[in-house]
Amino acid sequence: MRNSRLTLLAISAFLLLLSPAVVRAQASTASVEANRRALNLVFQDYWEDTLVHSPERASTLGDKRFNDQISDYSVKAYNETLARELAFLIRLAEIDAAGLTGQEKISRDLLLRRLTEDQEAAEFKTWEMPVNQMGGIQTTYPQLVASLSFTTVKDYDDLIARLHQIPKAFDQVTANMAIGIEDHRVPPQYLLAKVLAQVKEMAAQKPEDSPLALPLKKFPANIKPADQERIKADMLDAIAHDVLPAYLRFARFLEVSYVPAGRADPGVSSLPDGPKYYQFLIRRTTTTDLTADQIHQIGLDEVKRDEAEMLAIAQKLGFSDLAGFRASLKANPKLKPASREALLDAYRAYLTPMQARLPQLFGTLPKAKFEVVPVPDYLEKTSAPAYYESGAPDGSRPGRLFIDTYNATDRNLYSVEDIAYHEGLPGHHLQISIAQELEGIPAFRKYQGYTAYVEGWGLYSERLGNDVGLYQDPYSDYGRLEGDIWRAIRLVVDTGVHSQHWTREQMVQYFHDHSNIDDTSIQAEVDRYIAWPSQALAYKVGQLKILELRDRARKALGDKFDLRAFHDQVLDAGALPLDVLSDRIDAWIASQKPAAGH
Repeated sequence: MRNSRLTLLAISAFLLLLSPAVVRAQASTASVEANRRALNLVFQDYWEDTLVHSPERASTLGDKRFNDQISDYSVKAYNETLARELAFLIRLAEIDAAGLTGQEKISRDLLLRRLTEDQEAAEFKTWEMPVNQMGGIQTTYPQLVASLSFTTVKDYDDLIARLHQIPKAFDQVTANMAIGIEDHRVPPQYLLAKVLAQVKEMAAQKPEDSPLALPLKKFPANIKPADQERIKADMLDAIAHDVLPAYLRFARFLEVSYVPAGRADPGVSSLPDGPKYYQFLIRRTTTTDLTADQIHQIGLDEVKRDEAEMLAIAQKLGFSDLAGFRASLKANPKLKPASREALLDAYRAYLTPMQARLPQLFGTLPKAKFEVVPVPDYLEKTSAPAYYESGAPDGSRPGRLFIDTYNATDRNLYSVEDIAYHEGLPGHHLQISIAQELEGIPAFRKYQGYTAYVEGWGLYSERLGNDVGLYQDPYSDYGRLEGDIWRAIRLVVDTGVHSQHWTREQMVQYFHDHSNIDDTSIQAEVDRYIAWPSQALAYKVGQLKILELRDRARKALGDKFDLRAFHDQVLDAGALPLDVLSDRIDAWIASQKPAAGH
């Protein structure tokens, strides 16, 4: 069998063996402290297992124990992961929750949820479609190298050891994709053509120009010249004789076998079990039970609301309708950056005043630094306009706000302020850094998030500029609404293409009909939604839930409501599923009510 995983039915049978009566009997003979020790041992073992079998992840977190290793991408390794996770599920089910602290109960429930969803996801054989234009084996190691620190000879030698193993990784991924062809689980053909272009571009680079050779650009002073020469020779040899040939072989496989097999329909519903798969993705991504139809309608309603607010700004600026105002934006050279560097500087200019205002919004602030940098050349043609990459927990690498400077002079400056708040402060950098700096919670909660929470917080953060007197420029305030409607449109077009059989052209047209987003961004974004079904739903669903919870707390507590305290409650437990976050805020409201009565 290609996939010998245990089915969900088998999992249920295992867990049913642990009946409540059995668990209670076990708990009656074990102390609460023993249960807590057992639970924390599961957390430790699970996280260590994650790092051991995902050495790239460990490296990005600053754990250098596995820097000379790469992941096993084979189907056998995937099945072994499922088996290990099932064992963790059983261990968790054997631990009685009675007497555990609130945080321990949350941690237990979150790990149970994650492991169960991993087992459920196995039904859809995601390993058969491991690449798209947004990422895959072709970008994994170039991106990894850029996130590592190189301070010793061993750091360089570890990377060289990794480079020698990359051909094996490409072979494993290629084998998985070949099985996907047989099972009719292949991404859209036109997206695969973009992957082929990426791979060919990297395969054609000279070894010294490869992003994998980035560490050779500058050696630390403590590395001797003789070691530098040896390292340079060894690394360039590995790139030339191992890595680049692997890229060339992968390009041939894509061109001859994989791209021609790509599916014609962009929607995931065209896959075997596609509708069921999409509903699973919605549930996992949004951490809600919303259906595709419900989300589609929420999107339509939010687009209508945003357009009403945008029209009000346009009328204040002397325009009678949105169409005329949008046309003026496209023709206004002051709203376009003059260069790539000018675009980067615009982001930096908004983040500085926001940083000064953070104490007005939060009691807890992160220690981690961050910086604004351009998207790497090999990703810029397909990247989102901006994205955040978290820093290393030990502070050796700052958080990075990546800005896509491709076609920079075609991008809009009026959208920069809200994106800066979303991706940087008080958005992803603040939220993720606070999570990583939390004490007293398991490591998996610090570094494994929930998209609806993380991206919902990012979109919610765009509005916080209004709470501290920013968005002084009406064009930037319009840009904030443009950012909001962008995420509302995502609800419509993501569900449109993946559940209502929309074409790519319909998606693009809906964007043009309801926004002034530049065409470069629209083209890349539409392709992103097709490549990542449901991911784009997280932003608006999460934002609306946080706004709902804020309104609930404000109404319940009246003039005793403290925005800083509310934000700390949202952030100080790390990323949570939306239903768990809702319970947390309800408990906080209840704890505050006695004080509110005095």
